[in-house]
Amino acid sequence: MSKIKPLARADEFCLRFGLRLPILLAPMAGASAPSLSIAVANAGGLGACGALLMKPAEITGWAEEFRAGSNGPFQLNLWIPDPPPPRDASHEARVREFLAHWGPAVAADAGDATPPDFAAQCEALLAAAPPIISSVMGLYPPEFVARLKRKGIAWFANISTVAEARAAEAAGADVIVAQGMEAGGHRGCFDAAMAEQQMVGLFALVPAVADAVKVPVVATGGIADARGVAAALALGASAAQIGTGFLRCPEAKLNPAWARALGETPPEGTIVSRVFSGRAGRSIATDYVRAAIAPGAPAPAPYPVQRGLTAAMRAAAARAGDVQRMQAWAGQSAALAQARPAAEVVRDCWDGAQAILG
Repeated sequence: MSKIKPLARADEFCLRFGLRLPILLAPMAGASAPSLSIAVANAGGLGACGALLMKPAEITGWAEEFRAGSNGPFQLNLWIPDPPPPRDASHEARVREFLAHWGPAVAADAGDATPPDFAAQCEALLAAAPPIISSVMGLYPPEFVARLKRKGIAWFANISTVAEARAAEAAGADVIVAQGMEAGGHRGCFDAAMAEQQMVGLFALVPAVADAVKVPVVATGGIADARGVAAALALGASAAQIGTGFLRCPEAKLNPAWARALGETPPEGTIVSRVFSGRAGRSIATDYVRAAIAPGAPAPAPYPVQRGLTAAMRAAAARAGDVQRMQAWAGQSAALAQARPAAEVVRDCWDGAQAILG
């Protein structure tokens, strides 16, 4: 671990990446309103877009909207795709029958839905030329890494284990983003099958990663206030990344039912399951989630088949404002999220962390 004091280490990170303070917005696919990134960046932090579900034109449009509202830095993030999943028509039929009790009837071809073309998304990221491109669920191919380096774009690699951190550094990552198991949304594991077995908390992960790599480390997962930011820096991180902690801000434009539920969810009120997408992710333990993991319920289909199968239910729940059927991702510090302007949250997190670290 670096012997540089926490605040000095954070200052170095900010100077390198054009930040006024070491607070990063997490790139959250499906919850990346440009207005939230603009607010965070204008307050001195880093904006972010989780581009998993975006087509190239949408990625371009997001970057243009951000730049129209801020001249601050931002990151664009993509998932590294898994191999095509195995399909089981009879099992998918059982999942569709189960889901029909929670929403509209599920079309027979719903599981055929796939994310946008990854190669085309990568080209859109390079064309948008953000200062930072980040990865999750694996590592970018070497040829893509070489291209972004030639353009002067930094690569932030999200990891969830020490072994993944070492692999990312060896592959050329400029920064390691260490995701603790407390994080809301999908678990950023390189091997999808190991997501539940390798559940490492942030307090254990950050110092271990900081000792294992030479590049800067960003801590993410369960950080939502000044105490979490200070702890992350004390443990060896150079910056803190916050996701759920920003979702109740008005600029996040979150479904009101989801935003209200976050403020009422204790740490034990969240759960990791595969029932929304087929990939392990932490959400509020709603009625649907509990039913879908109960004995007798059909196991979720693999990613992204399950995402396609649940799409109708999720859309209907969003329209109805029914959080019990909604894909309500939530980190374990959800109740710390505040319904206040994002700039105030950023400033309070950093002012408070500085006071603690003193």
